[in-house]
Amino acid sequence: MSDNKQTSRLYPSRIDIPAEARSQIVAILNQTLAATLDLKTQTKQAHWNVKGTDFYQLHELFDEIAGELEEYVDMVAERVTALGGYAFGTARLAASNSILPEYPLDILDGKDHVTALADRFASYAKHIREAIAKTDDLGDADTADLYTEISRTIDKRLWFLEAHLQVAAIKAENGSAAAVKTPATVR
Repeated sequence: MSDNKQTSRLYPSRIDIPAEARSQIVAILNQTLAATLDLKTQTKQAHWNVKGTDFYQLHELFDEIAGELEEYVDMVAERVTALGGYAFGTARLAASNSILPEYPLDILDGKDHVTALADRFASYAKHIREAIAKTDDLGDADTADLYTEISRTIDKRLWFLEAHLQVAAIKAENGSAAAVKTPATVR
């Protein structure tokens, strides 16, 4: 984040994790808070603007995913404060401190939105896995467990997004639609 001293600042707490470790964990969590808020709003951007033949299912999927991310925003922010830190979760802070690239504002097609979100979910998933290792190394199994819970959901959602893209990728890789086996053609 832009001001690590600010985002890792602590208030007095009786929690039994050393202050130096808590300060580092709080900074990691605040980075995640920014990215999670950003990913949620980018997912809502796709939800509001998706068009095409898969409009309805993608509109609903994106809304469901954004709802899950909202729950993680709250869980991450509350973990920051449970550790004696200050949660930095305004929209301005999220936008300026997110690890994610800006969402393309000129797309409408469902496949383009799925691709943009899949790229961002992959980056976010990587960040979450790195945070699992870092917080575990800092002696905070509870925060590592929180990150593990988030990771499972994000990997599942990335799978859902990629499922919309994989048949086209397989067709392109194999050079034809005939090379793709669907349940109707498999005997």
